[in-house]
Amino acid sequence: MTGEDILRLIKEKNIEMVDFHIIDLPGTWQHVTVPVSEIEEETFTRGIPFDGSSLRGFRSIEESDMLMIPDPDTAVIDPFHAVPTLSIICDVTDPEHVPYARDPRLVAKKAEAYLKETGIADISYWGPELEFFIFDSVRFLNQGHQAFYAVDSEEGYWNSGREGGLGQTIRPKEGYFPAQPIDSTHELRTHMVKALQAFGIRVEMHHHEVASGGQGEIDLRFNTLTKQADTVMMYKYVLRNVARQHGKAITFMPKPIFGDNGNGMHVHQSLWKAGQPLFWDETGYAHMSPLALSYIAGILTHAPALLALTNPSTNSYRRLVPGYEAPVNIVFSHGNRSAAIRIPKTASPKASRIEFRTPDATSNPYLAFAATLMAGLDGVRRQLDPVKLGFGPLDRNIYAMSAEELEGIRSVPGSLGEALDNLEKDHAWLLEGGVFTEDLVQTWIQYKRSNEVNPVNLRPHPMEFELYFNS
Repeated sequence: MTGEDILRLIKEKNIEMVDFHIIDLPGTWQHVTVPVSEIEEETFTRGIPFDGSSLRGFRSIEESDMLMIPDPDTAVIDPFHAVPTLSIICDVTDPEHVPYARDPRLVAKKAEAYLKETGIADISYWGPELEFFIFDSVRFLNQGHQAFYAVDSEEGYWNSGREGGLGQTIRPKEGYFPAQPIDSTHELRTHMVKALQAFGIRVEMHHHEVASGGQGEIDLRFNTLTKQADTVMMYKYVLRNVARQHGKAITFMPKPIFGDNGNGMHVHQSLWKAGQPLFWDETGYAHMSPLALSYIAGILTHAPALLALTNPSTNSYRRLVPGYEAPVNIVFSHGNRSAAIRIPKTASPKASRIEFRTPDATSNPYLAFAATLMAGLDGVRRQLDPVKLGFGPLDRNIYAMSAEELEGIRSVPGSLGEALDNLEKDHAWLLEGGVFTEDLVQTWIQYKRSNEVNPVNLRPHPMEFELYFNS
């Protein structure tokens, strides 16, 4: 589409407002709304000015003038506005229209361009599976003298003794695929699917997930890297607004409930060239080609650093513990969900792919997908062998293995701070082709340490009062 096409659409659909979206460095959508009376064809080349110093991870105040450049291909009518509104995703530039190196969407585009430049492949496909909780009530508070959080769901196991209840709660780890009325969030998820479809987003299925307390999943159809990252941002926006319309709250937080499964974002991915899948080999392990195995080796080799971008919250590492289907083991396997990389079982070359199970949706999808691609490509470029590097294959339930058997199996970092330390030491592979810049990597590390790691580490934890108050 072009700016002219957008103006035609505005007239045909009686649009009154245009909502322009950009993403900050940590991964939250920001927006500004412009009346259609101020929209011209030149708007799509001239851009919309904004204050870059007010966005997290962007510029400082003395160089804060920046521009949003709308991408007409992302235009969609937004049903969550009372006044007819068109929503458009934008790229970020400086006032001279030079693309801004810290714009996450630019990083995703550069990763796709770099893939073509390498000659390894000409396209990559991405299929993330985002898990989430739907809560009926959410409260939290952090002050110098007090701190608490409280979430509630009518189906939560803790409500089995509630007076007036109907006994239709879900025990921990027993929430996978129950039918209604046990699956109390089915109708709400259906409304979410219909809203996603109204945005032009293809949905494959929806279902209840393993945890009690309203955990669910809505699966997206695969797409190319930047387009899928756009879709993830729309997905989170749609689900949150539909939940709000029904008096509920939704979170993609990896571990909001202690003692039950958390929220992951399993990322299926594959490489193609000239219309042919590159991961398939009829005779290879799990039908994986040597190229696919090297791609796997790249991700697993850089996993301790990569997780600083794919699992970038302190809460991410509350999920990454053994015993909750969390993929903490840096190994690959055929159909094994306890491994960091699972190779789905398929007899179709076109369905040949890998599933990186460790990431979660607190990540910025543009950066997470781009970084994962760069790690995989580094493995291909260096012809790494995951077997020789000790990454498997391990086709066993790793959680049932003895301590002796587990010796030699590497685990993911135990905290965000540890992941950031690894990223600081190991990030040259991100800089290949100018996809990431040294400035972006260092800004990310500094931001995460200053604004997330240190604030969490400095505060007393409620559990510490239980453990130590009378020591």
